[in-house]
Amino acid sequence: MMPNEDHVEITGLTQQDAEQRLHTYGYNELPSSQTRSIFKIALDVLREPMFLLLVAGGIIYLAVGDVEEALLLLTFVFVVMGITLYQERKTERALEALRDLSSPRALVIRGGREQRIAGREVVPDDVLILTEGDRVPADAVLLSANDLLVDESLLTGESVSVRKVPWDGTMELTRPGGEDLPFVYSGTLLVQGQGIARVLATGMHTEIGRIGKALRELEPENTPLQQKTGRLVSTLAVIALSLAILVIAAYGLTRHNWMNALLAGITLAMATIPEEIPVVLVVFLALGAWRISKSRVLTRRIPAVETLGSATVLCVDKTGTLTQNRMTVKRIFAGGEFYDVDYAQHELPEKFHEIIEFSILASEIQPFDPMERAFKELGDYYLAHTEHLHSDWTLAHEYSLSRELMALSHVWRSPNRDEYIIAAKGAPEAIADLCHFTKAQIQNLNERIGDMANRGLRILGVAEATFKGVEFPAEQHDFDFRCLGLIGLADPIRPTVPQALQECYHAGMRVVMITGDYPGTAQSIAREIGLQRVDEYITGMELADMDELELERRIETVNIFARVVPEQKLRIVSALKANGEIVAMTGDGVNDAPALKASNIGVAMGGRGTDVAREAASLVLLDDDFASIVRSVKLGRRIYDNIRKALAYIFAVHVPIIGMSLIPVLFDMPLVLLPVHIVFLELIIDPASSVVFEAEPEEADVMDRPPRDPKEPLFGSRLISISILQGISVLLIVLAVYRIALYLGHGETDTRALTFTTLIFANLALILTNRSWSRSILATLRSPNAALWWVVGGAVVFLSLVLYVPFLRSLFRFAPLHLNDLAISLAAGLASVLWFEALKLFSSRRTGRILER
Repeated sequence: MMPNEDHVEITGLTQQDAEQRLHTYGYNELPSSQTRSIFKIALDVLREPMFLLLVAGGIIYLAVGDVEEALLLLTFVFVVMGITLYQERKTERALEALRDLSSPRALVIRGGREQRIAGREVVPDDVLILTEGDRVPADAVLLSANDLLVDESLLTGESVSVRKVPWDGTMELTRPGGEDLPFVYSGTLLVQGQGIARVLATGMHTEIGRIGKALRELEPENTPLQQKTGRLVSTLAVIALSLAILVIAAYGLTRHNWMNALLAGITLAMATIPEEIPVVLVVFLALGAWRISKSRVLTRRIPAVETLGSATVLCVDKTGTLTQNRMTVKRIFAGGEFYDVDYAQHELPEKFHEIIEFSILASEIQPFDPMERAFKELGDYYLAHTEHLHSDWTLAHEYSLSRELMALSHVWRSPNRDEYIIAAKGAPEAIADLCHFTKAQIQNLNERIGDMANRGLRILGVAEATFKGVEFPAEQHDFDFRCLGLIGLADPIRPTVPQALQECYHAGMRVVMITGDYPGTAQSIAREIGLQRVDEYITGMELADMDELELERRIETVNIFARVVPEQKLRIVSALKANGEIVAMTGDGVNDAPALKASNIGVAMGGRGTDVAREAASLVLLDDDFASIVRSVKLGRRIYDNIRKALAYIFAVHVPIIGMSLIPVLFDMPLVLLPVHIVFLELIIDPASSVVFEAEPEEADVMDRPPRDPKEPLFGSRLISISILQGISVLLIVLAVYRIALYLGHGETDTRALTFTTLIFANLALILTNRSWSRSILATLRSPNAALWWVVGGAVVFLSLVLYVPFLRSLFRFAPLHLNDLAISLAAGLASVLWFEALKLFSSRRTGRILER
């Protein structure tokens, strides 16, 4: 498809046209592994060891003629499967939402207006605005291009970037890639310049889409965390199988009933395998990333959710992150005089007209940059009816910013003059360089810069020149520039930043400001937001002269880096990491990518950031707001806490279940637990460990404690030790109830009912006590958690049914309990966690939290 010349006007498609094309051509997506269907999830669930054991138990009951037990057990298979399917689908939906969010963004023109949309919503004939650092979202043809260089190595394998030119109306689409062609391709990277292009093909019809068809057959690999937990569960499964064989042998040899021996072995295997662990980690991290996205932060790499809680330093850009990136011109220096802009005054002194005129000429015709927008707004307000605005001038040539010279120039052709007019703007020192200032002139300029910087203004210099030649020089330096003066712009801070900054300090995190502005500007903003140690700073020039050891020493106390270029961010990150810090770094440009990748947590700007920066980062800040980073740290700490609480509960609850499955067999006592009882317990354990703890609100002190040690394992020896102690205390209490009931002459069904009821209440007590490691059960009851009450209420209702409905009671082999029996079971269940409640109280008085001591 080639662009239709009848539609070359830059109005783009209407929204209705775009929706029609989206319906016709589908989403702009490459083939990938398919989302799991409900049937695929169900099949995966049926392969789990727990369900295979349940089916085996049902078959054994059928073999011995106990049809009712078999049907009940097989019914439970579908109940537990339903719970698992619910959890899996919830996780899948969260991941789908994240995939939608993480789709590369595209800037399009629709209905004459610029819109930023998800890359997957780009359709044929859409008009794309392409800028340096973007990935091209679809195959397209260029309608205009300014110094456009594209990295096409993804398609061609050639590492050298190629120049692109606008379409002349004749060139046909050929093999992808090549110099001086008007075609750009999906997935390639714009390394320089700007352009406007019309989309030719999307999705499967792009060049990369044709290559990507093979991806459909690829299965995604498990994350390292999933692999680690998979190995843990496999190890425990081997242990469970070994114990089950031991129990089968012991039961069969001592009681000579091999069918019951098999049931006892299956029961122990079901009790031992903690299949909830991988489910918990997948559900928590996926839903955690989804929750964080609700705070306007996209998690591109799920393990970053875990890392957030350990960040010790946040390195943040000033402009757009701490400030609103909404510039307004506040002060002008021209003709030896300052002028403070006041929009209440309807006239601007004539002396300052020229500098505003050339600041607009040095900007884009349709500006995106906040500073350029500010110049245009000022010009529209004060110069609308003067000769200083030039809608009839033609842009003849551009000189871009470079690392060597932080200034750019636009060369214009006027219909009324026989010479070219050149407008330049940039860093004041770069403008001074272009104008070949003497030392005295530079000193005088620096005094004016200092005056404006101390007012917290961002400063740009403006210059003008004329040219009568035929061929433009290779460099801006070859023009004879005249300095017109300085423009100071203000960027108000975000109102949420001061409070968010204080939260960081309470949480033991240091904040480092990095800016390209002058030290005075940076210090003014730093004082306004409440940054610590504002008197010290390091400039980019000083940074360039430092060796690594000196930088590592100085960076321990300096929180402001001014006049820094993006390439120097990598040195800052490396120095902080060398000092043992866990670094989160923000960035938005192509040159920020190395620092984002090198940091422990790279945070890209979603609003103004390039695709390259987003791809290098772990997190994407959708609203570019510093407060969102702090909210993410808070959520990250909450997620990590809740994962550990769930794991603590899982380890604890399996100890009494294993104990009560094994001890009666080894000591020739009546069995307490059969497969049906294990399934009942799983109906509580599964939703509690995932849904209940995942929904648990954060601890009150979550942002009042230092960052956790990143070397601390997710389920370390301390957590496992405390969990096992919890489990042993429950086991001892339940075992005591069991032995006393037998000693008092209760029958097997009475004893089983009393013991199992105690185990259920102890299980619920474990859930309640592990909701918080610092607050008592009574205190946590005031924290909202709807899922908790569904689980607790469901457990109590179902326990009542199996105790007092004769049919169910006979299937569970229970006898009805009296009110005093229930009171004993409840008291015993609560007593099993009293020591842990006392430990919380003692620990909170001394050090705050049990697992952080």
